[in-house]
Amino acid sequence: MQLRYSFRVYPDGPQRAAPARTFGCARVVYNDALRAREDARAAGLPFPKVGDLSKALITEAKRTSERAWLGEVSAVVLQQSLRDLEAAYRNFFDGLKGKRPRTGAPRFKSRKDTRQAVRFTANARWSITPGGKLRLPKIGDLKVKWSRTLPSVPSSVTVVKDSADRYFASFVVESDPAADLARMPDPDSVVGIDLGLAHFAVLSDGTKIDSPRFLRRAEKKLKKAQRVLSRKERGSRNRDKARRKVARAHARVADARREFHHRLSTKIIRKNQAVAVEDLAVKALARTRMAKSVHDAGWSRFTAVLEYKAARYGRQFVRIGRFEPTSQVCSHCGVKDGPKPLHVREWTCGGCGTVLDRDVNAAVNVAKAAGLAVTACRARVGRAPVPAPRGEAGTHPKPPPARWEQAGVPGL
Repeated sequence: MQLRYSFRVYPDGPQRAAPARTFGCARVVYNDALRAREDARAAGLPFPKVGDLSKALITEAKRTSERAWLGEVSAVVLQQSLRDLEAAYRNFFDGLKGKRPRTGAPRFKSRKDTRQAVRFTANARWSITPGGKLRLPKIGDLKVKWSRTLPSVPSSVTVVKDSADRYFASFVVESDPAADLARMPDPDSVVGIDLGLAHFAVLSDGTKIDSPRFLRRAEKKLKKAQRVLSRKERGSRNRDKARRKVARAHARVADARREFHHRLSTKIIRKNQAVAVEDLAVKALARTRMAKSVHDAGWSRFTAVLEYKAARYGRQFVRIGRFEPTSQVCSHCGVKDGPKPLHVREWTCGGCGTVLDRDVNAAVNVAKAAGLAVTACRARVGRAPVPAPRGEAGTHPKPPPARWEQAGVPGL
């Protein structure tokens, strides 16, 4: 399995010019290639191949006075920019064919984009120095904050600059499945997860994880920074400083949410052999009055992290359909009591009389719908049969029909 390990990079003052130059050259080559392909499409001609674009837009362009500055950066970065455009077109056409979710057509990049990135493969001969710095061709040695050890030799590194003017180095490494499995315990428990807003996650064993609400907690500071930004003159340096402050405030919220997702997902994966979640309609919920809270929770990101960690550590991950009535069915007897408004947090089953917690009951039903079959006390059970209504329960026989007496049926 290929994984990405990201680390913070701290270029000094003179070193910031080299990444900026590299970002700009890669962006120009990308836009030139996109323009060449769009012109070919408008003229009814086949798309030019990557090799032809590389020769025309990189090799021959360096010999001209208009594009001579392309030689100031690594040629590998420019080649990877063309491959990124090729991948963008491939994803776009695969989406039209139904092979993957639909994506928009490739668009031109702007120098004002808040996120910039370039990729160095092994051909670029980048390296990590004995002193722990990242040595990139025609950029120099960059200071890296190593927060953990790389599991293997990286195959490529991507240098990213985000909207908060922070630099990151993202390494692609190969993970050893045997080593990953050896680091994790071998539990025999399974769990179903019900995601919500009052509680971020409720597990089928009764555990409730409160929602951190990172955006709501930082909303006051964000509003103040946004008001300061709105008062600055467009195009001024003060406005650019205020924009960076707003971006840093949002980055702190995103970082805290990401760390929470990773910590919680790792804890769940370590303790359970199988995990079941519900496929929520996040896009639909994001169009309601709960949109800000839904985005603040980040359910899609959390389930994606759970899924890839389950695949990495040999766990079973199951998504159940979004139309499964997990909040309407009693997890003890299986009677369906119908939909309930959101303010109803506890309800009594009409079939067996059990008082049920709405969220815990839904988590247990998520596990049962996935075929994991657990209860709130983690006992392995099967789906219980639906009992008869109370008026029909018992062993008292119904009185025989009148026609039987007239026919003289014996024993009546």
